[in-house]
Amino acid sequence: MIPLAPPVAPAPPAPPALRPRISGLTAESVFVGRSLRHSLRDGESLLMAIMLPIMLMLMFTWVFGGAIDPTGDYVDYVVPGVILTCAGFGASATAVYVAGDMKAGIIDRFRTMPVRASAVLTGHVVASLLRNLIATGIVICVALLVGFRPTADVWGWIGAVGVIALWILAITYLFAAIGLASGSPEGANGYGFIILFLPYLSSAYVPVASMPEWLQGVAQYQPVTPIIETIRGLLMGTPVDDYVGWAVAWCLAILVGSFIWGAWLFRRKAGRR
Repeated sequence: MIPLAPPVAPAPPAPPALRPRISGLTAESVFVGRSLRHSLRDGESLLMAIMLPIMLMLMFTWVFGGAIDPTGDYVDYVVPGVILTCAGFGASATAVYVAGDMKAGIIDRFRTMPVRASAVLTGHVVASLLRNLIATGIVICVALLVGFRPTADVWGWIGAVGVIALWILAITYLFAAIGLASGSPEGANGYGFIILFLPYLSSAYVPVASMPEWLQGVAQYQPVTPIIETIRGLLMGTPVDDYVGWAVAWCLAILVGSFIWGAWLFRRKAGRR
């Protein structure tokens, strides 16, 4: 008899090819476009981010301004504080958007894609930065109509806009991380509302020296006061002293801390869903 050949074992299946990680800024640009489209569909949030600071400015200048400063110059003092309040209202919507993505489950899909964890947050943050700069420009135009008269030259305006943009970027990343940490859009909105009170405990609306002595330390050394005084000095020519260094340092500290916290939360929390 002719011996039979031994059976040939089937070849093991080839492992599935891994999708290459998207390089460059492609992922960030895609998520930025997604967030901008969502912003256009949610015009109410953008409208409220503009209308609330404008109403606040009109209330302080026309209702309370005469009692605070009878000379009528209070509008020049209060506008920098209103600008930062405007930035806070606009940036707080980022926490709601991020928490909404978490609740809807779309983050699960993003986690399966070969993209950096930071790309999802970057999309929300950049879109919020663009929205807030537009809203801030509108608020400044309204301030000019009600009597705001800055004395800054071109470089003063460039410096002020740079500080405003850096602050918006920092707190937007902070709100994005809060959106990841919260359990729902409603909770994210509540946590973000607490941060919106910081301008009221600063030199935004009244000088720190006019506050009770026990509150002056809090107002003087919290992040918003040096930022407001820097913007006020650049636009109105008031002394900035060492406020510029503290303003930049606070913004960078919040930005770096929020970026690290948000990326860690995205990898940890979204990965368990």
